[in-house]
Parts: sequence; C-alpha cells; structure tokens
Amino acid sequence: MLTKSTSEQDKQELRARIMEVARDLFVQKGIDAVTMREIAKRIGYSATSIYLYFADKQALLREICESDFAAMASHIKVILEIADAEKRLIAISDSYAKFALMYPNHYQLMYMTPHARYGISVDDEYKNNLEKDAYFQLRTVVNAVFLEGKFRKEWNDVDLIAQTLWAGIHGVCALQITMPKEDWINWRPVEHRLQMMQTLLKLGLTER
Repeated sequence: MLTKSTSEQDKQELRARIMEVARDLFVQKGIDAVTMREIAKRIGYSATSIYLYFADKQALLREICESDFAAMASHIKVILEIADAEKRLIAISDSYAKFALMYPNHYQLMYMTPHARYGISVDDEYKNNLEKDAYFQLRTVVNAVFLEGKFRKEWNDVDLIAQTLWAGIHGVCALQITMPKEDWINWRPVEHRLQMMQTLLKLGLTER
C-alpha cells in the first residue's frame, strides 16, 4: 500500500514496474483479457494503488505506447546524423530491426497489436516529430534519397517507398519474434535474412 512517505523515486520506479508488467501481460494474454486487478496482483499491490497512477486500463495502455514509441525514435535518432543518404537508409533499417529484436514485447505491443479500438492513437506531439516519430524519421531519410534521384523513376511516391521498406523489415522481425523456435522451419540466422531483405528492396527500388 502506498503511503505519504513514499519517495518520488519510489513512485517513478513503481510506475515503470506497472507499465512493464502490464506490457508483458497485454502481449501474452491480449489486452481485453487483462484486468487492472491482475496487473496489481503481479506486482504485489492492491488494485486501488494502481489507480493512483493510471485512471484506467486505457490510460495505462496509452502511456505504455507513447513511452515505447518515443524510446524507439530515440534509439533511431542518432542515425539521422549520417551524412550519406543511402548509408543512412540502410542504417535506419538496421537500427529499427535491432530495437525490435532487443525489445520484442515492446515491439509486439507497438506494431503487432491493434490499438484503435481502445481509443489509442498517436498524439499530434508525436506526428512528424523527428525526436519522437520513427515513421517520420524513416520517411525523412527516404525523401533525402528520393531527392538525390537514387530511386527508379516509376517509384515516385515517398510514402509508398517508406511503407514498403518498413513492411519488409517488419516482416523479418515479426517472424523472428513470433516463430523463432519452430522446428519445422530450418531458419537461417536473422542477420542473414535482414541483409537479404535489404538487398532485395534496394535492387527493386534503386537505379542500377
């Protein structure tokens, strides 16, 4: 039970713990199946204590999503400093995949779980923000390559290019996260699959 003597650091740590446990449960059981009471039980607190931090499950889900999207954008942001646009494009896909595979539960909740029916959407604060919007980061790099005339002439829609690149890398990551130990598939190393996907996308999109 929380008391008046609970320090600010303790509160922040508990808030982070609530989000961590909720994220794991949402991925394991599905958002609808998880209750605030169950989350509280997992961390050894009463449901009443959880509501001191989050008004309801929707508010908790929103906080987790905003935090995770910002974390991914922060992870990728350093790539934007690379001078060569084509190298920047390869690096951003590498960085994206690295985040996805390093934080599979974050990634599954962000990109493999529908949010819209829970009223969760990206706030204007995040949209088209190079500090917080990973898609806008990707689109910005794609646009730089496009302006240099590196893509084939028939590919003149920057968003279509960005979304196709995203879909390719996402597919490799999603398979690795959800089916890494399926013994009926003789999986090749994920690094090799990512490299081949990047090569195929580049061959299909760029002038030769």
